[in-house]
Amino acid sequence: MRAADKLIIALDFPAAAEARKAVALLHGEAGIFKIGLELIYADGLPLVKALAEAGHRIFLDAKLSDIPNTVERATASATRLGTGLLTVHGADRKTLDAAVRGRGTSRTKLLAITVLTSLDAADLQQQGIGMAPAELVLHRARLAREAGFDGVVASAREAAAIRAALGKDFLIVTPGIRPAGSAAGDQARAVTPAEAIAAGADYLVVGRPITAAADPREAARQVVAEIGAALR
Repeated sequence: MRAADKLIIALDFPAAAEARKAVALLHGEAGIFKIGLELIYADGLPLVKALAEAGHRIFLDAKLSDIPNTVERATASATRLGTGLLTVHGADRKTLDAAVRGRGTSRTKLLAITVLTSLDAADLQQQGIGMAPAELVLHRARLAREAGFDGVVASAREAAAIRAALGKDFLIVTPGIRPAGSAAGDQARAVTPAEAIAAGADYLVVGRPITAAADPREAARQVVAEIGAALR
């Protein structure tokens, strides 16, 4: 796998037209484009279908969480759009099992959201969760593996523990990536591309440090260069 194939560019835009421009500009600089909640609610779903039909690999970061019947049907609908990767909140087996049923025989890879990278121990305590972030991430990663998921979304700070516990074939997608010198923004557990690769991440999600850069193509190439150096 090329270093660029490990980069997922987050299309965090309020309109599909802006996302299309970014894809046209950054085509070839990354392996996957991510469409998340902001864009989903701004004509993002037709965009998923259009980009998939054009040959782009799409990560639909839908973060599904609902009663099992709804999750199952929503997952089935997402697969029909041509989604390559799909996220589901990984808090319980009922939700995870429903997504696996909804995927059926499609080639969509399911990823469980473990703990959002914007959250820290105090945030979890506020939710009534007594586990530390690292402990909860590993617990939910195990649930996802048992349910038949392909991998998880987790901070690179927990990636090494996930890799050690669940093996080399379990995908680890790491958001909260900030190149050296970048502002952390709203990320509580941010890491650099090199740190994520060293920890065992398979894919790195980068959004604003690339899409909001003065030269997005050059910013993407710098991230890919850092990934490549870490791989070597």
